[in-house]
Amino acid sequence: MDNMFLALLVFISSLGSALLVQIMNRKKVLTSTSEKSEEPRAISDDSATLEARAQAKEIIVEAKGAALKIRTEAEDEVRRIKENALELEKRLAVQKTQIEGKDRDIENKLRTLKQAKELLDKKQEDVEKFYSKQQEELQKISNLTKDEAKQMLLSTVDKELAEEKGRRIREMDEEIKKNSETTAQEILVSAMRFAATDYIVEYTTSKVKLPDDDIKGRIIGKEGRNIRTFEEKTGVDLDLDSSPGDVIISSFDPVRREIAKVSLEKLITDGRIQPAHIEEVVEKTKTEIEHLMYKEGDNLAHKIGAYNLPKDLIQMLGRFKYRFSYGQNMIEHTLEETRLGVAIAHELNANVEIVRMGCLFHDIGKVVTDDEGTHIQLGVDLLRKYKISDDVVNCVAEHHEDRPFSSIESAIVNLSDHISGARPGARSEDYEAYVQRLKDLEAAALSFDGIDKAYAVSAGREVRVFVSPEKVDDASTAYLAREIAKKIELEQTYPGVVKVTVIRETRVTETAK
Repeated sequence: MDNMFLALLVFISSLGSALLVQIMNRKKVLTSTSEKSEEPRAISDDSATLEARAQAKEIIVEAKGAALKIRTEAEDEVRRIKENALELEKRLAVQKTQIEGKDRDIENKLRTLKQAKELLDKKQEDVEKFYSKQQEELQKISNLTKDEAKQMLLSTVDKELAEEKGRRIREMDEEIKKNSETTAQEILVSAMRFAATDYIVEYTTSKVKLPDDDIKGRIIGKEGRNIRTFEEKTGVDLDLDSSPGDVIISSFDPVRREIAKVSLEKLITDGRIQPAHIEEVVEKTKTEIEHLMYKEGDNLAHKIGAYNLPKDLIQMLGRFKYRFSYGQNMIEHTLEETRLGVAIAHELNANVEIVRMGCLFHDIGKVVTDDEGTHIQLGVDLLRKYKISDDVVNCVAEHHEDRPFSSIESAIVNLSDHISGARPGARSEDYEAYVQRLKDLEAAALSFDGIDKAYAVSAGREVRVFVSPEKVDDASTAYLAREIAKKIELEQTYPGVVKVTVIRETRVTETAK
């Protein structure tokens, strides 16, 4: 800093000297060029010299002031740096003291731990010596070696553990049975409450009300042309004689029956009943019904939550609108069963989507009219045709227990179907016809030789047959069950399937005298 100040002073001095030299040179030039100059001119030169000297002094003064200011600022900066250095040195000294204290603490702890370890090692050694001494004394007292005593102890422990294990297993079994029954009831009640519906049994009707009896003649037409055309185009039979004031429409296909009913109502309202107009009205009604069925099938799929289904399957689902089972509409039954199945699947952590699709398609075989077979087989064939998942197809194939359940989803679909169909008010059947059907099942079984008793159970879905062990042996039991099932299949009409169970048992009684 001092060197800088001295350099600045030297620079200012040299600057003043240079100014003086320039002034003197200027004066010599003026003197040489104008030796005979006038007095006022000399006075002017002296004034310029004085002015230059004054300016030089001012510059030197200003330079000294600036140099002094710079020196003062430099000294302040040096003082501040020295103060910071002192502060930092103090902090470092404090931290060094703290670190040295921690080092001493660590050394003390290590020393303490080392002493504790030495003490523990010594105690461990004393314990081992005592243990060895006790073992030797025990061997002398019991006359058993170490291995023999060990084996005896393990045998005792194993026996006690086995008894404890058996007791615990029995307790857990009892608790599981108790809790599982309660849990199952809660799940079913919750699912049924979730699927509760105000739906009341519906009855399909095949009757069309006539405004007057004269219209029957117009329906028949000249030489029966109108009625023949109508029956040919719709595929139904018309009965105009059984019920006065009504026309009874008869057909096994509910869709055909609906088309015939709507078409006949339109013809009666229009009044033009003739072959050409009949064909036109029937074709138009078919188109309307097909469109309505597709819309109903699409609505059913959306309500259930099934999307991206093939259009043909949606059309088949729409046929549920006109299909009834013991008075229960198939659309309402499918919706109710799906709500039940999905709720139960959620409770049991099953695959909800498989249960959803299984419940949706479980009865689709009932609306397949082009082929013959049970509605289960028809439904399975239809779903496989459209490459539906095998898990869903298995749910459809097993929902009446025609074969053992392959998954928990199949069992859920079966349970939901039973709940929906068996709940009070869901279905309706003529009581006398129901009783007669059960009697016919029992009679079919009793018609074979060697049958002792036969009972129709599970609402006619199973026949239990008890044979006389003296007349029927074990080898003939399977053959007899197959023959009874075949007879029922050929001679009787029944919903779903009928399971035949043949039971043979032998009892021997002796009396001690």
